Amino acid sequence: MYPKALQNAIEQLRKLPGVGQKTAERYAFALLNYKPEEIQDFTKSILEAKMTLHPCPVCGNLAQNDVCDICADKHRDPSLICVVQDVKDVAALERMAEYKGLYHVLGGVISTQKGILPEDINLETLLPRLTPEVKEVIIATNPTLDGETTALYLAKRLEKQNCIVSRLAHGIPMGGHVDYVDEMTLIKAMEGRKKMK
Repeated sequence: MYPKALQNAIEQLRKLPGVGQKTAERYAFALLNYKPEEIQDFTKSILEAKMTLHPCPVCGNLAQNDVCDICADKHRDPSLICVVQDVKDVAALERMAEYKGLYHVLGGVISTQKGILPEDINLETLLPRLTPEVKEVIIATNPTLDGETTALYLAKRLEKQNCIVSRLAHGIPMGGHVDYVDEMTLIKAMEGRKKMK
């Protein structure tokens, strides 16, 4: 249907998550309209990211230097560590510009169905970080079955540490309607209710 070179480009674009045939075609045609130097900048930036980024040896976040920018930032609050599933979760929490502590990226969650066990996630590097300076560990895994399993496992592993172990609240989103919310979200919202001031 398309020339072989274009078809190859479409097939490569389809490998991206969430990109189907039509979207891949649209992306390929958009890229054809780029100037050659724009294509070179585009591919160079992807290659540079692939070749220079690595997991931070301290927290597991993406780093371009020895440690990530967050671990290197002396203005962060070292008494707080927020445990997240993925690097993308760090970016999401940073966008709110409210949290000023440190992070720990698990790189996944425990999932017996998928054969992912506690030793398969970045957990063992968290324990040495829990010095007396750390006052609270915030567990921010997703509110899924695997996320909850991981949160419970973490809470159990951390119960002997001399710090508070908390969990992000889950519930009804702003602008949501109670009658449209699923039962599990309602249960979590009821459990996480707070006294009004």
